[in-house]
Amino acid sequence: MRAFVFPGQGAQAIGMGKALAEAYPAARAVFEEVDEALGESLSGLIWEGDIETLTLTKNAQPALMATSLAAMKALEAEGVTIAAANYVAGHSLGEYSALAAAGALSIADTARLLRIRGTAMQEAVPVGVGAMAALLGLGFDDARAVAEEAAQGQVCQAANDNDPSQVVVSGHKEAVERALEIAKAKGAKRALLLPVSAPFHCALMKPAADVMAEALDDVDINEPVVPVIANVRAAPVSDPQLIRNLLVEQVTGSVRWRESVQWMADNGVTEAWEIGAGKALSGMIKRISKDITTRAVGTPEDVVAARDALNA
Repeated sequence: MRAFVFPGQGAQAIGMGKALAEAYPAARAVFEEVDEALGESLSGLIWEGDIETLTLTKNAQPALMATSLAAMKALEAEGVTIAAANYVAGHSLGEYSALAAAGALSIADTARLLRIRGTAMQEAVPVGVGAMAALLGLGFDDARAVAEEAAQGQVCQAANDNDPSQVVVSGHKEAVERALEIAKAKGAKRALLLPVSAPFHCALMKPAADVMAEALDDVDINEPVVPVIANVRAAPVSDPQLIRNLLVEQVTGSVRWRESVQWMADNGVTEAWEIGAGKALSGMIKRISKDITTRAVGTPEDVVAARDALNA
């Protein structure tokens, strides 16, 4: 069995998707559709801009989705459809990419939703008030205990359960800084602040969740043609109203990536194809399950190799 997985923030790079757009008209059409939906040349920023501007949450989120969907359209041009996957999943914003790839959301609606999401997440907390930190070498239960001990009346939550050796905590800056010291004392191999602009996936994102609830109410969501493994459930969902509710919950809830991949492994998935920019998810998957092989599909060469592998 096979899963297509879609990367989240941090995978962005100047030039991503450009070779796909030059090689495949269907891939170029994705970037054009996103540009039109946003009323600006996001593709120009992706291909020729500066990384600091691209990394802004409001830009990175739709940009990474556009790159993933361009790769998906390139695969389709080579005869590989979403039906080649038994499940789809994405890391944080990547869940939107997965939903669009599976036909639950239109590309234009997904671009607009991610622009709203990125802007709302950025504006939910004043700059400097929140922070996120990666705790390396602690399991999830230990990391969650660290976050609870560090909170001391403030917000500090285990935000991303990425793999058995990496958990990200999020919340008030002072609490997250306390978590760094507590984690080191409890035997973390490394504990470091992340270069992010806001404390994602914690209770401080409640204003952004409210914005997304309103935005999602105005969007049509179809039943995906392939079940989507939802971040906050670590289990597949197909019901459109449930998907809508979980996307709101996802803004403040933990990204349960380790559990999602483990669910796949436990339910017969042996291949994970990372669709879009980078190979971050492939690395996490390898650390979660030895039973799942990974391959990235982000360039025209990757697309041809995927076509050949699936037709072998």
